[in-house]
Amino acid sequence: MRLALERTSTRSVLAAAAGVLLAAAFAPLGWWPLAILCPAALMALWQGASPRTAAWSGFWFNVGTFAVGTYWLYVSIHHFGNAPLALAFFLMGGLVGIMALYGALLGYVVARWLPPAGALRWMAGIPAAWVFIEWGRGWFLSGFGWLSLGYSLTDTWLGRGLAPVLGVYGLTALLVAAAGALVTLLRGSWRERLIALAVLAAPALAAVPLEGVGWTHPVGKPVGVAVVQGAIPQDEKWQDSHRDATLALYRELTESALGTPIIVWPEAALPDEANNLTDYLIGLYRDAHPRGSALLIGAVRSEGDDYYDSVLSLGTQIGRYDKQHLVPFAEFFPVPRFIRTWMRLMSLPYTDLTRGKPAQAPLSAGSLRIAATVCYEDAYATSELPVVSDSDALVNVSNDAWFGHSTARYQHLQISQMFAMQIGRPLIRAANDGISAVIGTHGEIIAQAPQYRPFVLKAAIRAYRGLTPFDRYGNWLIISLAAFTLVLMLGYGRLSRAAVRRSDEQAGTPDAPAAARVHRMLRDVS
Repeated sequence: MRLALERTSTRSVLAAAAGVLLAAAFAPLGWWPLAILCPAALMALWQGASPRTAAWSGFWFNVGTFAVGTYWLYVSIHHFGNAPLALAFFLMGGLVGIMALYGALLGYVVARWLPPAGALRWMAGIPAAWVFIEWGRGWFLSGFGWLSLGYSLTDTWLGRGLAPVLGVYGLTALLVAAAGALVTLLRGSWRERLIALAVLAAPALAAVPLEGVGWTHPVGKPVGVAVVQGAIPQDEKWQDSHRDATLALYRELTESALGTPIIVWPEAALPDEANNLTDYLIGLYRDAHPRGSALLIGAVRSEGDDYYDSVLSLGTQIGRYDKQHLVPFAEFFPVPRFIRTWMRLMSLPYTDLTRGKPAQAPLSAGSLRIAATVCYEDAYATSELPVVSDSDALVNVSNDAWFGHSTARYQHLQISQMFAMQIGRPLIRAANDGISAVIGTHGEIIAQAPQYRPFVLKAAIRAYRGLTPFDRYGNWLIISLAAFTLVLMLGYGRLSRAAVRRSDEQAGTPDAPAAARVHRMLRDVS
């Protein structure tokens, strides 16, 4: 028992170390090969482990990744949310723990039901299970798709070539299959090793010609765009004493951009409800409209007792987009009434925002029809698919100042790049203090503003039409293939484990060499 416990502890420590290293695969470091090496290490730790031990390994792997990769939640909750230190650690630990449970579930499934060894386990079963659980993490209980493995490929030729076809979860599948191929090269038969080499080579060979495919095409002349980055410190943003200065700064910056067809402000740029700033907004419109400028302004607005995080469109046509995917424990609080009462007494945020309607129409700005997203909604690319065919470009407004000078803003920019690549449209990204950028259809940065200071970023984009394969099928193609593969692997795993048990029963006592021979036989058949 003690020896088994030590093995479990050792595997958990090694898994946590691999998870910590995995965080470096994402921005700002972008060491994307770790997105293959770290899952490969976890697969090796799962080999021969009991379901309980494998679950603990998966749990601590995700603890390492999310504790390091999302440490900035502490900055948001404690420094800017004014939550007590203990509560900040509790909430951050709660999210990390929830993310870790997905890893535990994956480890348990792998050890309990997949084939015990062989190429099918490493290059088909585990990738299918990994993708299926990662996809579930992206939508279950509102979802948190941050640090999905595929985002690590954003700035690579693999991502540029394959993201418009497979989406971020398809890229995850390729990375985990490559990790399985590494394990196969170390532990498989010569025949399996040949297959592993093919699995490693095929995506690289396919990505090169696909990178040059124009799934979508430009239409019309270039259109000038300007991003107004106010860089208002988060701890001053909602203070009444800074309200007039903030409004004056945004107006001054906007005046310097008048004449540009599309001018974009960040998320909740207005330091008060839009309902209370009607005269100010009318004044902006009267200045902008005669100069041929349309304004897209991030603002909080209300309708009765409902509050919305919105993008207001002030141009030839007046419109709005209301945020659909709200952030748990920031924009809505799934807690009992007595906790809300306590939060109110502690002067903490406790009022929920209201979700916007699904599949809202694109906004008209200048000569473009723009699909808008707010904050981390750009991680929900499939939500935009109903309006993609009517859209020419994308806009994402955000306020990553909530996370201070942390890695969050770089990770979010990476998500925005992947969003543009999947949809095949240029993206205008306006953030309060950065990273504001204009992104091309291949995820390339066309223009980028300096961080942490007021700035007006100017660039030009073109309208894009057509559909990428991802626009047509979304995640369902990859998820269906993953589910089908997983069902086959679960069935095969049941047969292979039954064969081992029969072999042991015929021998009268558990015979490890006999079991190993059966494993090799099944592996060769596969």
